[in-house]
Amino acid sequence: MANTTPLLSQPNSAESESTPPPIEKHHPSLDSSIERYIGDFGWAQFFQILLLSFAWLFDAQQTFISVFTDAYPTWHCTSHQLGCNSVSNICYIPKNSWAWDWPSYTSIISEWNLQCSSSIITGLPASSFFMGCVVGGLVLATLADSSLGRKNMLFLSCLTMSLSSLLTVFSTNIWAYSALRLVCGFGRATIGTCALVLTIELVGKRWRGQVGVIGFFFFTIGFLSLPAIAYWNKGSSWRSLYLWTSIPGILYSMLVHFFVCESPRWLFVHGRKEEAVAILKSIAPPSHSGGSTLSFSEVSFEQVTWHNGNVYSAITMLMQKKWAFKRLSPVMVIAFGIGMVYYGMPLGLGNLPFNLYLSVTFNALSEIPSSLFTILLIGKLNRKFSVLAFTTISGIFSIMCALKGKECTRLQIGFELVSFFSACSAFSILLIFTIELFPTSVRNSATSLVRQALVFGGVFSPMLVAAERRNGISSYMVFGLVIGCCGLFAACLPETRGRALCDTMDEEERRESSLQCGGDVLA
Repeated sequence: MANTTPLLSQPNSAESESTPPPIEKHHPSLDSSIERYIGDFGWAQFFQILLLSFAWLFDAQQTFISVFTDAYPTWHCTSHQLGCNSVSNICYIPKNSWAWDWPSYTSIISEWNLQCSSSIITGLPASSFFMGCVVGGLVLATLADSSLGRKNMLFLSCLTMSLSSLLTVFSTNIWAYSALRLVCGFGRATIGTCALVLTIELVGKRWRGQVGVIGFFFFTIGFLSLPAIAYWNKGSSWRSLYLWTSIPGILYSMLVHFFVCESPRWLFVHGRKEEAVAILKSIAPPSHSGGSTLSFSEVSFEQVTWHNGNVYSAITMLMQKKWAFKRLSPVMVIAFGIGMVYYGMPLGLGNLPFNLYLSVTFNALSEIPSSLFTILLIGKLNRKFSVLAFTTISGIFSIMCALKGKECTRLQIGFELVSFFSACSAFSILLIFTIELFPTSVRNSATSLVRQALVFGGVFSPMLVAAERRNGISSYMVFGLVIGCCGLFAACLPETRGRALCDTMDEEERRESSLQCGGDVLA
């Protein structure tokens, strides 16, 4: 009689075939584990973000301080001989026929007799500052990803910027002054980047866009404080502006050193798990402060551990990985165009037929609605379309500033404000866009490179503005054409709205590959 026992019960095969195959254990990702701790928003996180955001205030002050210290002073005729009143350039009339409206020490132009110097010389200090930002970004940015971390890099950058600003008070000529502005820019290069990246890495995905924009508010406050400080010191030496902005910056650096937390993501990536968990416990909302330690013990750390090379490994990876380079290049081009407008327009306000203090104040105030717009709508904004739209609008209105005619002259300050508002909005969205495009292991380096492209655009702005004072070349026309053309590169980037942050290049590369194969992993 045939054996009716099912095959699976055969003695030789039953043990091996009746036992269900082992279920593969899926370790929680680092991102999901961190979300359990700090997905909600608590007071400890708010304190950290508030403290970090102050870095933007001092950043803004040093970025735009030359609008007042390097301003071309007003003058008046002391003699009506040789048609003094009909001449707009004092280099064409005798020195004894005119005088400055204010004491010569109120500006470097009048103190060092630079009124007839070339635009390269008069624009050198501001250009040196932006060139220092570019060099500093390239040299220092990757240290925040590799050896120093976000917090230590922020502390050293703030301290270097503030100390060099304080030493600027003792400048005796344009060359020493330009050299110190170069050092100031070098130190300043990574302040905004470290503050922004650290802020976003201390909160969950839900709050990423909102807290990122808080720093832009403080940048606005710093920008807005300059005309107030300058007006308060009206008639005083330009050196007083550096004193009033550098000393608070030094004190703030000490606060960063003692009270700011390091990024738990950065600590995890570098294998410092105990420190990361301790920081997460200290900043987590009370309801999450003690219940999620198990999730970190299960994280597969071979997936997130940093493989240490030299300090420039992060930049090397960004250049070698094809997908990363295809993202980094367009973002840097867009940033260059935005930088021409963002840094150039405030420097060119002295060329408009409008009160300098009021025009700088209006520009600073225009950043507030820009930040509000971004913080309220960042969760709903399509990154690609928003960057493209705002750069286009900025370019159009910047070109309109260059139009001649009586009616256009009256509307120039309005056109300038719309263009600057649009550039500010594009800048805010682009920085958040960049953070979402790159993983933790290279995020600070990528964001810093983008910011250096932004300030590299600012390198050319002072010279264009100075040249316009002499031969009427419209810097605003150039600004508009550059930002409009560069903004078109947004079409080359993938959309990132609503996606989770990756922590390693491999993780991001797998996501990129899945996307190219039609996967819906970015949702």
